[in-house]
Amino acid sequence: MLVSTCVALVACACGPDEAKEDTGAKPHQPSASTRADEPSATPSVSARTAKPSAEPTGDQPVPRTEEGAIQRYEQYLHALGREDIDTVCEVAGPAAKKAQDQGLGPCTSTYAAVIQMISPAQKEALRTATVDPQHIVVRTPAKIEMPVEAVRSSASFSENDLGSYTLEYLKSNWYITD
Repeated sequence: MLVSTCVALVACACGPDEAKEDTGAKPHQPSASTRADEPSATPSVSARTAKPSAEPTGDQPVPRTEEGAIQRYEQYLHALGREDIDTVCEVAGPAAKKAQDQGLGPCTSTYAAVIQMISPAQKEALRTATVDPQHIVVRTPAKIEMPVEAVRSSASFSENDLGSYTLEYLKSNWYITD
């Protein structure tokens, strides 16, 4: 499927990370506290897609916690489902930059192609997708893996459809870096 090829290229075209990786990775164990609902924000409009966004943007700091990483990844998934390329590229900026440096093209044009290859049912499912915290992998306090198995939605996604991602805490927010 072409979607998986583009998503895989964006997600996998990244080179080794500058930060050292903790090799003693362990699956996430849920804490006694529960994750708060996503904070609401004043809706903004994406200049490229003219679709309203009800989720916070990169202008607002996100906590350096597992819950913060999950919230940020859900923001990415929802934006992908809404075809909000600006938000997708803001969250996936570091990975997209690495891919662009390797010849893939700018994030906005790459994800515009990716979005066109996602089925309407999958887009609808992504708009409300959540992440199961029991399936994430905490590498370090600032580096968390989001496997495709952690995505909970009304549609099924495989590694070829959506892929797995690594989020890192950079500049007071979580970003997809790989």
